[in-house]
Parts: sequence; C-alpha cells; structure tokens
Amino acid sequence: MNYIEVHDLSFIYEEHPVLQHVSMAVQDGEFVVLAGENGAAKSTLLRTILGEAKPAHGTARMAVRNCHGHPLKVGYLPQQIAAFNAGFPSTVYELVASGRFQRGRWFRPLREHDRQHIQKALTAVGMWEWRKHRIGELSGGQKQRVCLARIFAADPDLFILDEPTTGMDIETRAQFYQLLRHEVHAHGKSILMVSHDNDNVMDFADRQVRLVRMEGTQWRCFSMASCNAH
Repeated sequence: MNYIEVHDLSFIYEEHPVLQHVSMAVQDGEFVVLAGENGAAKSTLLRTILGEAKPAHGTARMAVRNCHGHPLKVGYLPQQIAAFNAGFPSTVYELVASGRFQRGRWFRPLREHDRQHIQKALTAVGMWEWRKHRIGELSGGQKQRVCLARIFAADPDLFILDEPTTGMDIETRAQFYQLLRHEVHAHGKSILMVSHDNDNVMDFADRQVRLVRMEGTQWRCFSMASCNAH
C-alpha cells in the first residue's frame, strides 16, 4: 500500500511557482531518496506532504493506517533542528529515551526492549559514547544526530527525513544508510529522505525521485531513476 501519495501537485510562493505537476508515491517497505539541485523546493514538498503547507493545486496525502491496520506512526526530522541552548536540562540518553514513550504513557518504566532500541539508535548515529552528556553541551551537528536517534527510538512506520546526515563523517553516514536499509527490508518501514549524498546513498536505497528545473521557468517537475544496486 502507499504511505505517501502526491498527485499533480503545484505550489506557489509569493506568486512565484516553485513546484508544478508533481506526482509520486512511497509504498510500505520502500526506501526512496528525494534529490535535486539547491533551491529545488525539496523541503517545501516534504512540508506539503506533512500538511504544513497548502498546495495551490493537486493533493499530497499520507495514509491514516499502516499495512497492518494500525494508526500510521510518522517520524519527521526537519533540516538542521538544533535549537537547544546550553541550559537544556536533558541528557542525550534521556532525550532519546523519550521517543519510546507513547502518548498518554509518559511515566512507565523503560523495559529491556526499550533500552535496546535506545542503544541501537544512538549507536547508529555515532552518539552512544555521548549518552551521559547534556544536550546543551553538544555541537549543532551532534544535536541533529541526537534528534535523529530519538526518531529511530520511537520506531515509526514512516520516516520523513530532510538531509539527516548533516554533521556525520563518511563512516557514520554509511552505517546510518545501512541501518535505514535494514529498517526497510527487515522490518517493513518506509522512508522518504532528502539527500545530496546521491552517489553513496543509492547503494542502499530502492529508488530515487528527482526534482529538476523545467527549461525556461522556475518551476520544478519530477523524473524518476530506478536504483539497480540490489
């Protein structure tokens, strides 16, 4: 089933069209990379999918339920979310652990299964050794990785990630892509990820959807390129 469906979508910003006639879908159990040049409105497209921006024409929808019939859980990481000041009281571990608490069940004790999820998430983004540090002590790139680990710990059905590898070195980035691929192919998760690291990520992704400039205009349209790596 499709977790994301975009049909003939156009978006206008201050009377200037930035997306035109965009159609795409992301299925359950699929890892899709959203690529395109700088300024190609990739983040704008994610915001319309999430319902944070209204298209001028067409539709962008997410499924209400997952492929098992349960409410769809979505994990979203915007670009460069690192607005924690030096006085933020939480440790890295505590913030990531909060992703394991379901709505209305904030004070239940963590189980061994929860702790395994937390360690796996922090290890995947190279932050396990920083687990006892305060969030406010970290660099911007480290805060970004901790926010990403929190999403992993929450175990969503659908990941929507806007350039999540900012601040990661090459080795950590490769480990992160491997984890994403494992989540998709072993656990049936779905991923839509904006990335400029196209050469490396396509060794792990299933498909690329690319925003390109229409000749002679500022509008963008879609082309699709299949990944032959698997």
